[in-house]
Amino acid sequence: MKSRVALVTGASSGIGLAITHALLSEGYSVVATSRRASQCASLAPSERLAVIDGDVARSETAERCVLEATRRFGALDLLVNNAGIFVARPFTDYTADDLSSLVATNLAGFVRCTQAALRVMQPARAGHIVSVSTSLATQPVAGVPSALPILIKGGIEAATRSLAIECAPQNIRVNVIAPGIIDTPMHRPETHAFLRGLSPAGRIGTTDEMVDALLYLDRATFVSGEVLHVDGGAHAGRWA
Repeated sequence: MKSRVALVTGASSGIGLAITHALLSEGYSVVATSRRASQCASLAPSERLAVIDGDVARSETAERCVLEATRRFGALDLLVNNAGIFVARPFTDYTADDLSSLVATNLAGFVRCTQAALRVMQPARAGHIVSVSTSLATQPVAGVPSALPILIKGGIEAATRSLAIECAPQNIRVNVIAPGIIDTPMHRPETHAFLRGLSPAGRIGTTDEMVDALLYLDRATFVSGEVLHVDGGAHAGRWA
């Protein structure tokens, strides 16, 4: 049986790295990309792993990754739009550089990679796109002012619902995972006590739990247009 082929962005650390390793363990062939993917010691290229350095905001990165998936592995079954940055500030403190960086990575990256993937998936009449958002998009928290990244992530969730309808006739599914705080290098250990209080579960999530969500969605062939929260219930409402 031919293995499924995945493209994972932001693959060299945190959630993206965990997803890449999990997909390889599940028998997928994977194209892993990030700005410095080749410098990640645990992403050694292999028979089923292609590693590409690039900025997802640039169309050539998306096109190169999709071409590598189809040329080397023969297909593209799954795109994981994981690459992203998060900048939390009071709204009036956001700078022009903040705006440019967030739009480039979080928005343009989603658009470029999704377009490139769909151009392959639509003729094949099969595929699955999963983007990583944040539970803050539906349940903001007073201690984490982040309207600008929420603006973009919330837009991606809305676009996902639209794409799920648009792409259904081609048998392409489009979903979102919306995590709360996940234990990755993004969060310094000294912040963990505060971060645990941002979920009613009273703890930080793990990258393994994000992997579980991704694998569930990829196997759940009648699920599309879904926003799957992995946040210990934080999106459900006020708890403190």
